[in-house]
Amino acid sequence: MQFRLDEDQLAMRGAVRAFCADRFGFTGIADRAGKPLAPGLWPALAELGVLGVLGDADGGGIGVVAAALAFEQFGEHLAGGPVLWSTLAAPFVPGAADGRVRVAGVELADGTSGTGGTGGTGGPLVVEHADECDVLLLLRDDRLEVCPRADLPPPLDGAPLDPLTPVTVFPHVPAGQVVGGAADARRLRRAGEILSAAQLVGVAQGALDTARDHALERVQFGVPIGSFQAVKHLLADMYVRVELARSATYAAAATAADPRAGDPDRAASTAKLLAGEAGIANGRAAVQILGGMGFTWDMLPHYFLKRAWVLENGFGTTSWHAARLGAAVGDEAATP
Repeated sequence: MQFRLDEDQLAMRGAVRAFCADRFGFTGIADRAGKPLAPGLWPALAELGVLGVLGDADGGGIGVVAAALAFEQFGEHLAGGPVLWSTLAAPFVPGAADGRVRVAGVELADGTSGTGGTGGTGGPLVVEHADECDVLLLLRDDRLEVCPRADLPPPLDGAPLDPLTPVTVFPHVPAGQVVGGAADARRLRRAGEILSAAQLVGVAQGALDTARDHALERVQFGVPIGSFQAVKHLLADMYVRVELARSATYAAAATAADPRAGDPDRAASTAKLLAGEAGIANGRAAVQILGGMGFTWDMLPHYFLKRAWVLENGFGTTSWHAARLGAAVGDEAATP
């Protein structure tokens, strides 16, 4: 099967890339730490078509392939704000697609019990970007619920792992309004796996670009360090990881758009597994290539590495997806 992007998809990628370069530049990136997106960015994202890219609950819209292309750019530019959950929630939350309603989200495992009322959720629960959301989307195994921000309890103390991803810790979350059933929850979770994988591909690419630029500029013994074989090997490994993860993520998006191409759940797990490994490994390699400077908070590598850690823990870790794929292979081998 040959996979080529069409004109609309290329236009989406180009528009989001230009938007991110303009609004999420790396100069003064530390000033973005812990701060919400500027209010004017939400109408701009809606105008780009990003927030409504997944369409309505019946599957309309430009589609998951275009969404993956957009979120790859968000990852590469370390964009902030609850854009991922707002995009995932747009088919179910009125106002999310046009930027009027900002949505944060949290995944809930089986068996969570209610300490916040009947049907509520025990905690504590860590919610990213909760302070800049209007509603909270609860992703359960069998349904989707929406809880207004005003109904959430007073938060507990908490500190973010990634300075660009502020978090709020709630002791519990009350039950919300049901906006989707089990099929909707499975579809949203799969889209979350693919789009978070796309962000991780962008993070891995950003770490590679940072390391490559430094290797070409940093001079030791009269030559750029990029000419040293050890550094070349590190950069080559980073490139291979990015391309492998990107191929898997694009394939997962295409399979989700047309399940006749394969098993969409298996494709999504493959993408999330490879992208998670690429994001973390490339972040670490960028720190190594920048040497002593790479460990400091004044340089970019720690931002990419920390963002990769955060994204890797959303919508299933690499270990969880590896186990899921292993079980699928085992079931297939056991089938007569």
